[in-house]
Parts: sequence; C-alpha cells; structure tokens
Amino acid sequence: MFTKAITRMPCENMIHGLTSASLGVPDFGLALEQHADYTSALRECGLTVSCIDADEQFPDSTFIEDTALVTSQWAIVTRPGADSRRGETSKVERHLSTHFSSVKSITAPGTLDAGDVMMVGRHFFIGLSDRTNQAGANALIALLGEQGCTGSTVAMHEMLHLKTGLSYLENNVLLVSGEFVSNPIFDQFDCIEIDPAESYAANSVWINGTVLVPSGNPIAARAIGAAGYTVREVSVSEFRKLDGGLSCLSLRF
Repeated sequence: MFTKAITRMPCENMIHGLTSASLGVPDFGLALEQHADYTSALRECGLTVSCIDADEQFPDSTFIEDTALVTSQWAIVTRPGADSRRGETSKVERHLSTHFSSVKSITAPGTLDAGDVMMVGRHFFIGLSDRTNQAGANALIALLGEQGCTGSTVAMHEMLHLKTGLSYLENNVLLVSGEFVSNPIFDQFDCIEIDPAESYAANSVWINGTVLVPSGNPIAARAIGAAGYTVREVSVSEFRKLDGGLSCLSLRF
C-alpha cells in the first residue's frame, strides 16, 4: 500500500521540453488544470501529496519520476540520461531528505531514468534505453542489493522508457504493449495486452486497488476494470505532448 506521493509543479517553460511526440505545443494553462486533477486522483486513492515548486530552468522537471526511485523504506536519486535534466535532482534530493534518513545516488558514468524501472515486490526490472545505460543499471542493482532487493535488465529497442509499455498492477497482473508483448521475460505474469491504438494507456498506475488510466482509452479502461480494478480516468493530454505519462508525474511510496 502507498501512503505518500511527491509531485512537482509544471513550469511555463514546459513548452520547450524534450519530445519526439509531434503532438503540438503544450497548453500551459490546461496542463496546470490536468496536474491539479492528477493530484486530486492521488488523494482520492488515500495518499498524502507534497509538491515541489516549479523550476523554469528545467522544462521537463514536472516528470519527477525519472529523478528518483522511492519505496516506503529507502530512496535512490538517479542520474538522468538527458543532459538537460541532470540539474533536476538537487531539489528532489533535498525534499526526499525530509522523508528518509539516508538517500543514495547513481553516479557517473551511469545514467538512469526511473521511468525505466518497474518494481515487482522486491525485484526491479530495469530497461536499457537511450536514457538508462548498463553502468546505471549495474549501479542500481548494487544499491538494491544493499536493501535486500534484486534487479535485472530488459533490452529495449522501441520505447522511450520501460514503463512507456509496461505497468505492474500488483497481484501478478501486468499491462503490456508494443515490443514487450511477446517478450518471454514477462511470461510469468497474467498479462493484459493493450490494444495498439491505445498504447499510451500501457502507462497506467496502480494505487491501493485503483488504477489511474489516461483518459480517451476506453478499450484499456474496460479491460482493466474487467480484471477487478477500480478505474479512475485522468486527462494528461498536455503531458503526452512531451512524451510523459501518468507514472511520470509523481513519486509514490
């Protein structure tokens, strides 16, 4: 069960954020409204939410998930793969220090975006992507070992992040899409395959029995509901324009 979440306010400079989506420029005002609703959804799931102020130096900083891997017991600050995002971690680390007595860090030459990390119990799947390299994965696996956890890598060829195409919904249920559908690494799970037309919904978020699903994906929402979960749809169209998804917008622990 999760009890807390940390978010980070979007900045006006988000319109200059990194993207390959070709969906147009984000509407900042609408992004603020969507972020507020996202925060409301977290609270509806029983979480206490704290929010770090916006920082105009870092257009992508609202995607806080990439900057840290957090559980109820420990936190690891990452070293983002995009040079323009490296400075985002300092404020996140300071905020995490108010929750945890010790915060570890990934250091050079490792790069790691936590959007490439999927937690399943005490095991962590780590995608090797353009943002996460082998050195970063190795460093994370070593730090996980200090916490009595394990990690393994997943080769990637298409997705920006591992969790672009995967979401663990607990109870051995996994949302899968794209290049991960036929990957034998995930044969152990009861998989819900996301329709290719709704691949964006593969990045949904389980929180205490409720699954947050991006609005506009009715096939995925029905499939998740049919699996026994409460579905709460959240509109994140402006964040999608920056290649961001639901999980990207918070740290949950």
